[in-house]
Amino acid sequence: MLIKRPRRNRKTSAIRSLVEETILRPEDFVAPFFVLPGTNRKEEISTLPGIHRLSIDLILQEAEHLHKQRIPAIALFPVIPTSEKNPHGTLALDPQGIIPRAISEIKRTIPSLCIITDIALDPFTSHGHDGVIDERGEVMNDETVSLLAKMALLHAQAGADIIAPSDMMDGRVGAIRTVLDQHLFHHVGILAYAAKYASSLYSPFRDALGSQLSTGNKKGYQLNPANIREALLEAHLDEEEGADMLMIKPALFYLDVIAKLREKTQLPICAYHVSGEYAMVMAAHERGMLHAPHVFHEALLSIKRAGADFIFTYALHQVLPLLNKI
Repeated sequence: MLIKRPRRNRKTSAIRSLVEETILRPEDFVAPFFVLPGTNRKEEISTLPGIHRLSIDLILQEAEHLHKQRIPAIALFPVIPTSEKNPHGTLALDPQGIIPRAISEIKRTIPSLCIITDIALDPFTSHGHDGVIDERGEVMNDETVSLLAKMALLHAQAGADIIAPSDMMDGRVGAIRTVLDQHLFHHVGILAYAAKYASSLYSPFRDALGSQLSTGNKKGYQLNPANIREALLEAHLDEEEGADMLMIKPALFYLDVIAKLREKTQLPICAYHVSGEYAMVMAAHERGMLHAPHVFHEALLSIKRAGADFIFTYALHQVLPLLNKI
């Protein structure tokens, strides 16, 4: 006779809810937005079905709607016209630029919403790299870090709650923390992209930004997908330099990295459910092969189960109706 029958704990919905180990809540998510210049502008992104580039006024409307559904934070990514880009990405340091203006307007209208800003030069550079390049086409680390620290200060002055350097330059977290503290922005947090892999899953994101590489690749500064110890080293260094939170990007293909980092750090861990991970499911959904809301719910559950405390995702419009029923 069987004494141990695990199915007893799965017998009814009520019992299953009592023993459920991982729970998704709206509070677990950050909504990314692609910020367009101008007003009342909305552009479809063919590689990200259901996601749009939006001007600040329309982002305000959508962010307010999401915040009322308990989404605590948004992340802002700028869409810069090609004609305004240059090799040094100097528009990133414009106090009247699109991101400082977006931060100020959103924070003024929705003060309780957490605003996270991307610190990287690739949306602003004509060559599409995350930093300044030399005559050989190599990204110069220290010169780039100096610009990133200035960019971070600009965003803090505009009212950003959390600064998120995504460039993978060495030492940038420490440089940003130093500059912020020198200017008395002790309260502004740093979400370090601690392990941003040189992934094949970013193409829809680059389409959304209009940021394409004109030369080379990003393997010289983003992580090798084959490595996990390197990710743990990067996370350790960012923590030592003053990061408040650590991000793994992408999420689903790197659940082992999230789980291993969870064992090593006491800091909150963020995971970025990236554009390619979203686009693949939507493509299958549109062909009738999968049901996107349920697949996304399972995917996001797996990311949190692996150890992520919160998640950047494009799938909120798919999963929020499910979460709000729970």
